[in-house]
Amino acid sequence: MSNQSHQMLGAILNDMADELDVPQSKYQDAKDRYEAVGDWLGDDDSELVRYGPVISAQGSFALGTAVRPLGDDDYDVDAVCELRLLTADQVTQRQLKKMVGARLKHPKSRYRQMIDPPEGGRRCWTIKYADSSKFHLDVLPAIPDDYGWLVDLGVPEELAATAIRLTDRKAWQQGQDWPGSNPKGFAAWFKGRMLVPLQEAKLALAMVEHAEVERIEDFRVRTPLQRLVQLLKRHRDVRYNGDEDKPISILITTLAAQAYNNEADLLDALLNVVPAMRQGVERRGGVFWVSNPVNPQENFADKWTEKPRKAQLFFEWLATIERECNDILDNPRRDRLVAYLSESFGDRETVTVLAKYAGGKVGRTVSVVAPTVLIPSKKHKPPPTVVRTPSKPIKPWRP
Repeated sequence: MSNQSHQMLGAILNDMADELDVPQSKYQDAKDRYEAVGDWLGDDDSELVRYGPVISAQGSFALGTAVRPLGDDDYDVDAVCELRLLTADQVTQRQLKKMVGARLKHPKSRYRQMIDPPEGGRRCWTIKYADSSKFHLDVLPAIPDDYGWLVDLGVPEELAATAIRLTDRKAWQQGQDWPGSNPKGFAAWFKGRMLVPLQEAKLALAMVEHAEVERIEDFRVRTPLQRLVQLLKRHRDVRYNGDEDKPISILITTLAAQAYNNEADLLDALLNVVPAMRQGVERRGGVFWVSNPVNPQENFADKWTEKPRKAQLFFEWLATIERECNDILDNPRRDRLVAYLSESFGDRETVTVLAKYAGGKVGRTVSVVAPTVLIPSKKHKPPPTVVRTPSKPIKPWRP
C-alpha cells in the first residue's frame, strides 16, 4: 500500500461522502417540518396540550448519518411525539395512538389529508407532503419510561433518563406490554463516540463564520464517523438493494461507533473500523448478540437466530468491504477504481465524483486531516465546502 494510493482513495471517498450526503437545506427542512407538527400537536387549543407534547427527531436525521435516497424514493424522516405528562397507568397504547392521530386529523389540521394510510401504520402516523420536497414524516406517539431499571442495568442516568415507551399495534393486539426505546439516549451515546472530532468541526465552522461555537448546530457539520456510516449504508444499499436480509442500519451504526477511535481521516477510519466491527458481535449461549448501548437487554441482532442468512450476509459484507479497499490501495488503476466506486456507491455518484479528476487533476487533490464542515451558500444550496489541508501532489492515474 503506497502513501500515494492512500491519499488518492482517501480524497475520493471524502468526495463520495459529500455526494451521498443529504443537503444541509434538507436537514433544515426536516427540522422545520417536524417542529411545525409539534407546534400543531401542542397548540393552546389542542386536546394534547395538557400532556406536554414534545416532538424530536430520531434515526439517521438525528444522528447526521442520512444519505440521499436511491432513485426516486422519498426522504424518510422519523420523529417522536412524547406526551411527557402521561404514564402507562393513565393511558393504553391504543388510546395514545388514537389521541395523536385525532389531533393530526382534526378538521382544521393542514395534515388531515396528508396522513397515509388514514388508519395509521403499526407504530407511527405517516405524513406525506404533496410537494417537490419528497419528504414523508413518521410521527411515533410515546410516553416517558420509568427508567430506573435501565440504571440498575448499568446505563448512565443521563442516557437512561430519556427512555420512552411507544405504541405498537401488534403488541397491544397480543396483550403485550409497552415496547421500549430510547432514541435520544442512543443519539447522545453516538455523539459521545465522536465528541472530539465533532467539537473540532464545530469550532472550525464557528471560526469561518465568526460565530460562537454554541450557536453551531450539530447537523451543520460531519465527522469521519458520520461519513463512514454514510458510506457503509450506501454500499449496503447498492450491493443488496431489495434484499430483506441485508444488514440493518442500527447494527451498522452501533458497531461502527463502538469501533471508532477518533480517527481524523475517513480512509483510516474505514480501514480500522470495519475489521473491528466483527468484534462487537458477541455469542451468548450460541446466539449472536449486539447490545443496544442504552438498553443492554435489547439485541439488535435478534433476527439472526430465526434467519441465519442475515448473519451470513453481514459477515460476507464486511469481508467484501475490506477486500475491495485493500485491492484498490494495492492496485489503484483507474478502470478498477471506477468499477469499485460504481458497484459500491452507484453510477451517477461515481460519474459526478470522478469528473473533478478528469484530465489529470488528481495531482491537485488534498487529503482530509480534519472533520468535514458543511458551509451553505448564500442561497442555502450547497455543494458543501470541505475544510482540508494541502498534501503532496498525487500523480495522475495510469490505466
